[in-house]
Amino acid sequence: MTPSSRWTVADLRAARGTHQFAMLRVETLEEAQAAEEAGVELLSVPPAMILDRRFREVAPKAFAFPGDNFFEIGDTSDFLRWAFPLYKAGADAVYCSGSLRTVRALSENGIPVCGHVGLVPSKRTWTGGFKAVGKTLDTAKLVWEQCKAQEEAGAFAVEIEVVPKQINEAIAERTSLFLVSMGGGAKGHAQYLFTDDVLGQTEGRVPRHAKVYADFRAERARLQEKRVAAMRAFAEDVHGGAYPSAEYLVSAQDEVVAEFRDWLSKQ
Repeated sequence: MTPSSRWTVADLRAARGTHQFAMLRVETLEEAQAAEEAGVELLSVPPAMILDRRFREVAPKAFAFPGDNFFEIGDTSDFLRWAFPLYKAGADAVYCSGSLRTVRALSENGIPVCGHVGLVPSKRTWTGGFKAVGKTLDTAKLVWEQCKAQEEAGAFAVEIEVVPKQINEAIAERTSLFLVSMGGGAKGHAQYLFTDDVLGQTEGRVPRHAKVYADFRAERARLQEKRVAAMRAFAEDVHGGAYPSAEYLVSAQDEVVAEFRDWLSKQ
């Protein structure tokens, strides 16, 4: 399933339950371009990337969500000032982990909003830290209530993070939200991972829900060894006089050199 132009909110809503979307968090234009070429439809991006005209050159069809933690942006008025330039520059929606009031204000101003429920890392203290949310009846009810509140505030989507797959499935049957699943199971409408995890370049612990598809850490270590070896060889050539040799130099004709030296001696 591919649109003739860029993905839209209407496309995502129409495809709920019939097409499983792939989503990645990318941090560089190279990653964004690779994701587009690989067929990843949805991208979470740093806000600055949206403002870079090169982003749409490398990822013309991707549905792009710029996002940042609410405490990096501020209150509702700050969110609006943050969101409008991004939407003007080509964002398709914005992430909002702020208040329901903020979600409502963004939505009322015509900006598509993706909220965040379940394990919200920036608010993890309220649910007990970095762990699944929804394994008990009370916490499953909490996730449902969060979804309903986001829906009522005008969000079109939520990231539903580290929620048991059965709870996610039950919620998917009863909400109009587009569910972006990060560790929430296949009944989400999109499956979301971080490029750092997919490429195997995460430092430290890799989350349980993240599948690693490459080993960029080992590749980077190999490249670093080659950097050091090349730079060591260069330094040794310089110190020993092997560089620069004749093939790397430009020469002038002898008569030009003689005339120049004669001229210099008279200065």
